[in-house]
Amino acid sequence: MPEHEDSTRTVVVAAAANLGIAAAKAVAALLTGSAALWAETLHSLADTGNEVLLWLGLRRSKRGADRRHPFGYGQERFFWAFLAALGIFLVGGLLSVAEGVRSLLVPEPLQSPWIGIAVLVVSAAFEGYSWRTARRQLRRDAARRRRSVREHLALASDPSATTVYLEDTAALVGIGLALLALILHMVTGWAWWDAAASMAIGVLLAVVAWLLARRSKTLLIDAAAPEDVMQRLREAMGPQPWIREVHEFRAVYVGPSQLLVTLGVEPRAELGERPGAELLDRVGDLRERLRGSPAVADAVVTLVPPRP
Repeated sequence: MPEHEDSTRTVVVAAAANLGIAAAKAVAALLTGSAALWAETLHSLADTGNEVLLWLGLRRSKRGADRRHPFGYGQERFFWAFLAALGIFLVGGLLSVAEGVRSLLVPEPLQSPWIGIAVLVVSAAFEGYSWRTARRQLRRDAARRRRSVREHLALASDPSATTVYLEDTAALVGIGLALLALILHMVTGWAWWDAAASMAIGVLLAVVAWLLARRSKTLLIDAAAPEDVMQRLREAMGPQPWIREVHEFRAVYVGPSQLLVTLGVEPRAELGERPGAELLDRVGDLRERLRGSPAVADAVVTLVPPRP
């Protein structure tokens, strides 16, 4: 299955799961009056909206190259993933902290706690399925690039599966905090547990949002390819007897798994009877060799005049 289809399925599964979970949590929050459940409702609503943004990025990034965008629209995914990170921070993080502060100042009695507990347990099952879907994609993508999942999370050029995976990880932790708060509130009668859990969920979401925004920002400003990708490009280039020296070898992301490669080379003097034509042929062959690598969107080879 192509990576684009993998990402689309991961995002759609996460959006469907979070929409249903948000509705169930909202009903439970109304019935119980739990601040932690309100925070979790905001969390799931933020995640649903973010998945919609990621889906828009996936759709828009499929457009082919044109005159204004000669390397295609792959960077659309980076932009929409950045907006998704802002959504996590504003809707999930700040509002959850605000709800926790409100509950701390104006505590409310807990009603029907078992309804809230049941909803959280079912929500954990749905979030777990979405998390497993995202993790499977990350494991496949990491294996293709000969990386561990942890390395791939830090270096991946496709933000869709990474965003869903981190969102769902935070969601599972948040559900655990809300569940613990409900049980402690029920046992001790202290509403403080709800308020503390709501604020902790908000801080957790703010940290996740910062991690995702930082990666998207890096990709948006023409991030250089990581060293393991550069090594595979060098392997794809192979030995070139006609090149005396390579002065420049750079690669930047222009979309998920798409690189723009620039290579400045100094050719050897002994190139036969028609050096000009032979140079053009060799440069063309090298460009096609590099473009044959699955990671490369385009390759530009520049000749450097011999040094005097």
